[in-house]
Parts: sequence; C-alpha cells; structure tokens
Amino acid sequence: MPKCIFSKIYKKVTGQKSNPIVACLNLSGVIGKDSKLESGLNFQNSEPLIKRAFETKNVKAVAITINSPGGSPVQSELIYNYIRELSQEKKVPVYTFAQDVAASGGYWLLLSGDEIYAHNSSIIGSIGVIFSGFGFVEAIKKLGVERRVYTEGKNKAILDPFVPEQAENIEILKDCQRDIFEGFKDLVIFRRGEKLLGDADFLDQKIFTGAFWSGKKSAELGLVDGVCDMRSKMKEKFGDKVEIISIGTKKSFIKSLLSEKLSITENIISKIEERLIFNKFGL
Repeated sequence: MPKCIFSKIYKKVTGQKSNPIVACLNLSGVIGKDSKLESGLNFQNSEPLIKRAFETKNVKAVAITINSPGGSPVQSELIYNYIRELSQEKKVPVYTFAQDVAASGGYWLLLSGDEIYAHNSSIIGSIGVIFSGFGFVEAIKKLGVERRVYTEGKNKAILDPFVPEQAENIEILKDCQRDIFEGFKDLVIFRRGEKLLGDADFLDQKIFTGAFWSGKKSAELGLVDGVCDMRSKMKEKFGDKVEIISIGTKKSFIKSLLSEKLSITENIISKIEERLIFNKFGL
C-alpha cells in the first residue's frame, strides 16, 4: 500500500488532523487579450480555476500569484468581483502575491486579496486609464487616398484613425476614461484604507498618477502589505506542514494541435504584442 494512502487512512482512524491546505492559482498575462490560439487573462478562462480553488476540499486559504501589466478594466473588475464573492461566500481568506508586475489592471486583481504582497523587485502601481492609437490623416493625403465614411450618429467614427480629431470627440473619450479612473481610485481607497501613505492630496499627486514603483517602495506607500514570497508567507500563516495545491488547466489536444498547425503567424503577433506591453515596465 502506498505510503500516502496509508497515511490518510491512519489519520482518519486515529482522528489525527490533516495538514492545512492552501489552494494556489496563477493569473498571468495581458487582461482581456484573447485570440484563437492563446488566451490572455479574462473572466471566461479564469472563472473555472478560481472556482476550483475555493472548492478545494478542506482549503484554509486561497493564494493567488499575479503577473500582469493590465488590460481591460471590465475583465479586471469581473475577475476581482468573482474572487471577492467566493471569498465571502466560502469564508476563505485570499492572499495575493505580485510576481514580475502587477500594474494597472494587474494591481486591480492584486486588490482582491485580504492581504497583498510583492517581491522586492516587483513592479506595482500604474493606477490610471490609457487609450492609445495612431492618426493616418496626412499619410492618406500624400498617398492620394480618399476616405469615405457613412454613419448614423455624428460621433460614430470617434476613433477612426483616418479622420481628423475633433475636440468634442476627445471630450467624449476623456469623460469615459474619467469615470473608469474614479472607480479605480475608489477601489484602491476602499481596499487599502488607512494603510495608504498620505492624505487625499498626496494620493492624487503621488499615487493616482499612473506612476509605478518597486515592491519595496510600494510597501512604504501602503500599496502592498509587505515584501515576501508566497510559500514563505503561507508557512508563516499556517505552519511548516502546510500543503500548497496548485490549481491549473491543461490545453486540450485539439486546441494544442490547432495552435501548432493552423495560425502560427497570429500566435507570433499575439506574443509580440504581449511582450511590448510588458516591456513598458522594463520586463
């Protein structure tokens, strides 16, 4: 009889308690990014993993490692809300840990933890909202190309890169960004509370600027609770005999086959785009 099975039977017969169990899952990638080949980090592909983590038998806590430069605020909010919902429903605490980067939407996810931590060299912050694009108005003029756009609704072509920008359309975009930004700021204040360094003016001038910091500096600012790695913290919380169970998923054979055989170019482009986003933080 295998030793592990014998151990479980012995504990059941003698009434000896099992070691504390922590379910650990990794949320990694650009949030909301998705293609036929590779899925970014979004609610659809993270929901079953989060659910499995909280439904792990006899789980004492859920530890989530996060490595993301951000992305979709909607997907960030959906994932955050689901983690908090299950934590409260199951009465299971959540500990989140930044890896290389937890910035923008990645920091949004980090806030789902009851306690949040980072490595010394982790990149934390970038609390803000961004939209970027290109304008090709002069380029198509030089090429002798005429752009024809027909809409119902005068602002329907608001982000068309081939037509000149208009002040009214820019204000529409800024209003939208402002609402998202205010919601992000409110969440940071709600989750970090008095742990944040400084008053409201300091937060607006220092924290809520889109800037980012090292894990060490983030701890000083109150954006994280401290600097440590996941395993050390879980042993500190639950003892040296804590069992950390990794929650992961395997790609299906058909999806793997398609990934390898059909759209290699799309996969390469997807990886390049993701790398460019991570490169913003020097990674």
